Amino acid sequence: MKKKFLCIILATICALFCLTGCDMESDGGTTNDVQQTINVGNELAKNQPTPTDINYSLERYNLIRRAYWVNGQREKAIALPCEVTKPLGYVILLTESGAVFGNFVVDGKVSSLNSFLTPDSEYYEQDYGSNGVSIGDGNNWLPDVDGSYGSNDNGIFFFTPDGKYIEWTGIYLYSDIPFTVDDPVLKTE
Repeated sequence: MKKKFLCIILATICALFCLTGCDMESDGGTTNDVQQTINVGNELAKNQPTPTDINYSLERYNLIRRAYWVNGQREKAIALPCEVTKPLGYVILLTESGAVFGNFVVDGKVSSLNSFLTPDSEYYEQDYGSNGVSIGDGNNWLPDVDGSYGSNDNGIFFFTPDGKYIEWTGIYLYSDIPFTVDDPVLKTE
């Protein structure tokens, strides 16, 4: 009698696992969440497509100007024509403690030190076969416009209206509205 009862309980538990396992994903639904997120992103991109009518990039302009500037060709950087009216921006550079290091008028825009004119490699991701072995000859790293390899510091750069070049790897506040910070809040630890 005990064996029969134990077998029935065991069979019931197995049946429950089998039935519930059919409706639930083994990863707790993560795969479904990821797919739904991709679907939402695709739908939003379809409803609000990336503009294709931008015919001039201030980011690329800054990158070209910087390439000349940091490679000793400042005359080319200063003389580089811009095909659009550059806006004026305003930036305040802050220290880690919140103190104002400096404030500047920005000619054009602030750009990331990690923006580049060209890709740094032939492929952004390497393809792997089902056995985990790389497919193809591998990823060939490409030099930057000055022939160097590697990455830049995390930070920003910009030019002032009088043609000065500034890089900053700290905290900053940027706006197209003129502003000053008279009483910065200092953090203490």
